[in-house]
Amino acid sequence: MKITSNAEISDIKKARLLLRSVTQTNPKHPPGWIAAARLEEVAGKLHSARQLIQRGCEECPKNEDVWIEACRLASPDESKAVIARGVKAIPNSVKLWLQAAKLETSDLNKSRVLRKGLEHIPGSVRLWKAVVELANEEDARMLLHRAVECCPLHVELWLALARLETYDQARKVLNKAREKLDKEPAIWITAAKLEEANENTQSVSKTIERGVESLQREGLDIDREAWLKEAEAAERAGSVLTCHAIVKNTIGVGVDDEDRKRTWIADAEECTKRGSIETARAIYAHALSVFVTKKSIWLKAAQLEKSHGTRESLEAVLVKAVKYNPKAEVLWLMHAKEKWLAGDVPAARAVLQEAYAAIPVSEEIWLAAFKIEFENNEPERARMLLTKARERGGAERVWMKSAIVERELGNLNEERRLLEEEERINGLSKSRAFLTMARKKNPATPELWLAAIRAELGHGNKKEAGSLLAKALRECPTSGVLWAAAIEMVPRPQRKSKSSDAIKRCDHDPHVIAAVAKLFWHDRKVDKARSWLNRAVSLAPDIGDFWALYYKFELQHGNADTQRDVLKRCIAAEPKHGERWQATSKAVENSHQPIDAILRRVVLALGVEENPNVTEP
Repeated sequence: MKITSNAEISDIKKARLLLRSVTQTNPKHPPGWIAAARLEEVAGKLHSARQLIQRGCEECPKNEDVWIEACRLASPDESKAVIARGVKAIPNSVKLWLQAAKLETSDLNKSRVLRKGLEHIPGSVRLWKAVVELANEEDARMLLHRAVECCPLHVELWLALARLETYDQARKVLNKAREKLDKEPAIWITAAKLEEANENTQSVSKTIERGVESLQREGLDIDREAWLKEAEAAERAGSVLTCHAIVKNTIGVGVDDEDRKRTWIADAEECTKRGSIETARAIYAHALSVFVTKKSIWLKAAQLEKSHGTRESLEAVLVKAVKYNPKAEVLWLMHAKEKWLAGDVPAARAVLQEAYAAIPVSEEIWLAAFKIEFENNEPERARMLLTKARERGGAERVWMKSAIVERELGNLNEERRLLEEEERINGLSKSRAFLTMARKKNPATPELWLAAIRAELGHGNKKEAGSLLAKALRECPTSGVLWAAAIEMVPRPQRKSKSSDAIKRCDHDPHVIAAVAKLFWHDRKVDKARSWLNRAVSLAPDIGDFWALYYKFELQHGNADTQRDVLKRCIAAEPKHGERWQATSKAVENSHQPIDAILRRVVLALGVEENPNVTEP
């Protein structure tokens, strides 16, 4: 760096005077000489810097930092000579010998320097490691034999030697290492890896088990977290059996019995996040050997295999899972689903047959069996399964699925009979009790009020429905769905007035907007109806019911262009909500149907009240 400004020159002069005072007052102080030399280097006076550091070497010949600095400041031709004087003055300085080797250009000369240093400092692990790195395999092995003699308490040298030896010799090396270092876990772990590499599968777990017992006898605390890291390291090194053995023998150390399940699941999840899948797999395997009937652990283990394993490994987990948890329907369902996803429908059927033999009252399993048959174009099988499910006391979902099957088969009378029988079995009193309890637990929830109102209307109790609606609007005065229901429930002459009240309360609610649009529609006010329907879908593009209403309106009052526009906008919006929309889109027979097909089916499902004169699209 070139000094140019007067201020910098002044600072240099002041610093020079200060450092001169330091070196003269205390010439045996190495940092003073180093600082003085660096000041001259910064000032561009390299010759002066070299002279100062040379004096420093003369005054402090036993300080390696001064010699290192002198070597750095020396010219390339002089640096070797400088460092040679340094190692002569301090022959036991590892740092100087390493610097001397660094100055050499060939590996041969570097090795000679390092070996010379080892003659003076045979106990230096750094020098041994440096010279071994430069040697070929055979020379490295010979050097390490000497190294472990000189540095018997340094485990890394023993392990390096073991890696270079044959299997039998490596075992002898590790046995000697254990004699010298009886509290060193790395030796036992390396021994296990050695057995695994030589396909001695049975010896791997035994080696780790013996190692843990031996270390504990020697008074060493087993650090569970540290061993878990060693398991992950073994996995990364490809030693999967060693990884599993470490987990098996150490994962439970220091964990209270009541904390084991929670702790082990957390351990496995953290390992999974770090990409240590085999370690996580080993943790789950051990956890399941202790908690064989805990379905939550089986699910975690199965999910790990589903995400990171093979179809075979997932199958193996699920087969064991249902064996030890025959009453856990979620495991049976997962097992059957995986068979189905793999394209093996007969196997999925077989799993579900075992499942409902184990849990004959499980509605979920009967419905899963039904779904497989129904989606594989086996309606008679599906009908038979649902019949059995109803006989075993199936609830509402079973009856609804039964009705859907009959509709698909064109048996409308049977569909109607099934729906009526469902209503008879469950009854209004049950619905009332259920919905009253639900409202107590979830106050100010408009959807629960609406369900109660519809239940009463479904049984012809208009007065009770009206009373519930009044209470609902007091509790939820700004609910659009309730105001929309209020508009439709009052007699036609009162609907205009009720609409005004609704708009005052929630003028931007799409349900109210749609209800008002239907009033205009009924009154043949086409432009206003179209405008309000457009406003409804603009406010809530995710509600498919509004799109169906809009599309149905255009089918009656619009033209090909307006119909195409609504259809296009609906497809772009990809609606997911709406009572009729969800009921239609989630029906088994409509699975995988495109949005335009769902839209047309919802239009057909709309009651005549929305549009009494519409023709089928």
